[in-house]
Amino acid sequence: MMVWRNRRAAYYFGAVVLVSVGFTLVYNFGMRVWEQDPQPLYRSFEVVFQTFTTTGYGEDAPWSSPQMNVLVVVMQVTGIGLILTAVDVFAVPWIRSALSADPPTAVPGLSGHVVVCGYTSMGEAFLAELAARDHDYVIVESDREAAMELHRDDVPVVHGDPETRETLEGAGIADARAVLVDAPDDTSASIVLTVREAAPNVTVATLIEDADLAQYHRIAGADAVLSPRQLLGRSLAAQVPTAVSTRVEEGITIGDDFELVELAVREGSDLAGRTFAETAVRDRFGVTVIGAWVDADFHTPVPPGTDIEAGTRLLVAGGREELDSLRDATAASLRPLGPQQVVIAGLGQTGSAAREVLADTNTHLTVLDLDDGEHVDIVGDARDPDRQDELGIPDADAFLLTLGDDTSTVFATLVARDRNPDLDIVARADEETDEPKLYRAGADYVQSLATVSARMMLSTVFEDEEVLGYSQRIEVVQAPAGDLAGRTLAEERVRERTGCTVLAVDRDGETLTHLDPHEFVFDDTDEVVVAGTDESVQRFEEQFVD
Repeated sequence: MMVWRNRRAAYYFGAVVLVSVGFTLVYNFGMRVWEQDPQPLYRSFEVVFQTFTTTGYGEDAPWSSPQMNVLVVVMQVTGIGLILTAVDVFAVPWIRSALSADPPTAVPGLSGHVVVCGYTSMGEAFLAELAARDHDYVIVESDREAAMELHRDDVPVVHGDPETRETLEGAGIADARAVLVDAPDDTSASIVLTVREAAPNVTVATLIEDADLAQYHRIAGADAVLSPRQLLGRSLAAQVPTAVSTRVEEGITIGDDFELVELAVREGSDLAGRTFAETAVRDRFGVTVIGAWVDADFHTPVPPGTDIEAGTRLLVAGGREELDSLRDATAASLRPLGPQQVVIAGLGQTGSAAREVLADTNTHLTVLDLDDGEHVDIVGDARDPDRQDELGIPDADAFLLTLGDDTSTVFATLVARDRNPDLDIVARADEETDEPKLYRAGADYVQSLATVSARMMLSTVFEDEEVLGYSQRIEVVQAPAGDLAGRTLAEERVRERTGCTVLAVDRDGETLTHLDPHEFVFDDTDEVVVAGTDESVQRFEEQFVD
């Protein structure tokens, strides 16, 4: 902000100089030609400044020619404009600075809230979830300007150093439900120590980039140490088809013999090229279809006329044998016998986790990164067409993008899709809002770091709700039956009202998966497992759990 103000002042002074010189030359010309009264330039310069400052015109007034009268009027208007601009450039910022209140150092009257130390894109997604649930929170921000901006936006914030007890007490840590530390790894452990000193019994969770530092956070007193980048890397790797197995899709186990999985329909498979009604997935395989991802759109329930093309991903639940049969139907009928050619771009925490997973499969890996290092085969920019050719993108089977910058990922996706229309592109997005952009650019599968992080944090903070699938594109939670108690699915029309599908019920330690919508009656002590989009799960919670 200060840099911008300095630039505005420089631009203003530059404009004053240029305008003054211009008017001096024109005025001097006018006095010589139109008034036949030649004068030196310094005299003309004096008159211009007399005009700008509204102090008078000296001995030159009045003027006999219309041209000079028009020129003087223009000079007068310009002078007024320069004065008003000076007020805006200098006086207004000073007045604002003098009158603006300092950001708050305490937020009294809160209880059961969440204290968030740090404010990043990952924490922002979590705060959006808290706001949607009407759950109180306070951000602890050490930067004064950032804290002031949050305060102006009516975001609950406390300005101060989160490593000091005084600041944390100002955020009401003694009465908080939980503390989330979303700060650099080298300061997070110090913040945890201060939290433990100020409030020994509060739940503390930390977000870390380097998983190797997790032990230090736990020693410091963190109850949960979350590594969303590593989890996302493993999840993305699970979406890359390999020759050693077509069953790499990462699923969620519910009970002893019941899973929820997302299966990609491959070109040349038994299901590709048919409508959903023609595939008859439920009748043929005995599974429950929760929904289908068609590009970036999730359809639940799936309309019978939906075309199941290559790249469509089905979200289904069922027994392991039934799911294995469906996996075979979604896989290509002709499969490569040799190792798949897979390229990874970006070897940070996410890329390294993905590489470790794929290194254990029958896959030929090529890794690109901006910096040289262990496991890096080619150094360069993933957006560079020449580098992509060097990586073998035109002949590769899959391209896994874990760059950490969404704009670069979009550009790299565009280039890769242009070079290989049949390439499987799996991409990481930092922001959830950038997922549609990557699908439009040509990605086959996208998962956002912000979504994974928010779900991990929610599961830590809300103990009555267990998030079963952090890294899925849909949300799978286990929550109390709430207002469903004593009712059936048919009576409450859960799917029609919320968009969620009830997959199972945990009753007295036993997982029940075969739920007759007309006969099965929920008990007060039941825990229900539901799946749906973030919005539909929120509707379910609002109507039945809250």
